[in-house]
Amino acid sequence: MIKALIIDDELKARNVLNHYLQKLIPEINEVRQADSVTEALTILETYQPDMVFLDVEMPHQNGFDFLMAQKQPTYDIVFTTAYNQYAIQAIRFSALDYLLKPVDPDELRVAVDRHLTKMKQKFHEQKQQLYDNLVQNIEKKDVRDFRLAVPTSSGVHFFTLDEILRLEADKNYTSIHLIGRRPFVSSKTLKHFDEMLGEFNFIRTHKSHLVNPRHITQVTHNNQYVLLTDGSRIEVSRRKKEEVQQHLNIR
Repeated sequence: MIKALIIDDELKARNVLNHYLQKLIPEINEVRQADSVTEALTILETYQPDMVFLDVEMPHQNGFDFLMAQKQPTYDIVFTTAYNQYAIQAIRFSALDYLLKPVDPDELRVAVDRHLTKMKQKFHEQKQQLYDNLVQNIEKKDVRDFRLAVPTSSGVHFFTLDEILRLEADKNYTSIHLIGRRPFVSSKTLKHFDEMLGEFNFIRTHKSHLVNPRHITQVTHNNQYVLLTDGSRIEVSRRKKEEVQQHLNIR
């Protein structure tokens, strides 16, 4: 069974989330609430939750202040936020969970299921690294300077956007190729990374390839392939040719 703590300065938001947890998530057997970081820290002196639903935007001290005040948290944090693109990117780049307000019951169910899955894996060994990465990310002024965290069975890989050469689909997995490092495999799909990196001008040249345009050195005749700084030759599918041409301003 799961014990939860909701940290949110808005009473209505706390009550709605509490209702969903109590009525729709049978694995939840106890929920407590805090309206501030200060109250939450007091509750944690005697209460040990498995999950904390943490509001990002709060007055005085926000969700990130709460995170920085914690040393080696034993619980899983799910951030809750109204649409704040900068905060969402920082959270996603650190491979952590978030829910957009107003919270959707189906998305809440998925978040709890992910928590249950992580508890069966080695998430507890990687959790602090991911939280530390989030704290470092939110202190940066430019999203492009964020470090991307990708947990794997062998540990967490950290790297910046500019270090990525390309990503290649491997069935439901993704092979990630970085500058000066050996490729490694993520359990996330290429679609997951495409959604995350698309706004940073990464190019989907093919259903199996996502390429960092900063490392393209040449486009071959008839735009059939792009060549990268590491010498790799990446196919451009017929249906993607026009999109690649527009992206790279090729006429």
